Amino acid sequence: MKKPIHPVLYWIPRGLVILEAIFISLFALDVFGEGYDFLTLLQALAIHLLPTAVLMIALAIAWRWQWIGGILLIGLGIGYIVSAWGAFHWSAYVIISGPLLLAGCLFIISERLEAKPA
Repeated sequence: MKKPIHPVLYWIPRGLVILEAIFISLFALDVFGEGYDFLTLLQALAIHLLPTAVLMIALAIAWRWQWIGGILLIGLGIGYIVSAWGAFHWSAYVIISGPLLLAGCLFIISERLEAKPA
């Protein structure tokens, strides 16, 4: 059985991803001001919440397999930077990708620091 790591190191990456998902979800609220009918509104809301769903799936994977989840979160952060490069001010990349890159690194560090069975 693995020895648990410090609770702070355990919860910080998880909290970062949850806060990032909440932040990304706020952008989906703009569909309510567009005047869509109900069905179109649901479709637009579902499309706007896809990034949040991807983050939650990545978090679920990272919660179980920290190393794989860490790589996945780093990939999502880098993927955003590559796909949106040049479209926004540099601060947008830091705000969106920064927490993902940090959380991914912390998941990998957390996995490495856990004591392996002898």
